[in-house]
Amino acid sequence: MMKSAIKLATLALFSMALIASPPSVPAFAAGGDPPSANPPPPPDTRPAPRSSSKSKKKPAKQSSADDADFRQGYRAAYATIYERNEYAAAIEQLKALGRDDNAGVANLIGYSYRKLGDYRLSQVWYERALKADPNHVLTWQYYGLWQIEQGNRDQASYHLGRIAAICGTGCEEYRSLAAALEKPPGTGLVY
Repeated sequence: MMKSAIKLATLALFSMALIASPPSVPAFAAGGDPPSANPPPPPDTRPAPRSSSKSKKKPAKQSSADDADFRQGYRAAYATIYERNEYAAAIEQLKALGRDDNAGVANLIGYSYRKLGDYRLSQVWYERALKADPNHVLTWQYYGLWQIEQGNRDQASYHLGRIAAICGTGCEEYRSLAAALEKPPGTGLVY
């Protein structure tokens, strides 16, 4: 009973926030332009190498050339996704970066699988991205759109709440997912 009351109160709060916010749909949510023409690559969220009592080797330092290669590869994959809509090629480019544990990389792989219609693999990659960075707001948005496409509007509302907790109700990711949730179920729109 208490859980139902909390869910109802949360739903009412989000409904009021949706009504109070101006309707705005970023173009990229509906398949238009990318969020940024020249995105910064996501930060490296890989854990530091563990030291072992058996090994006295120092962890290998990553060179700035490796970072430059990563940034260049990430931007190329980003363009492959948002400019050319070549999702299978982008998945290969992103995996070749060797940073599958990076939230930004995993999110774009998930997005690409979703665009290819492979919802099972898309979900795996979105969850991997959130495991790497639970506050990766773009993953919460894209995974929320995935939830809508699957008919899971309650889950999409949960994702909307996570976005609100991270960046507020004024950020683009919140407005995009909120606008998608406002559309009637079954409209057949692809996000």
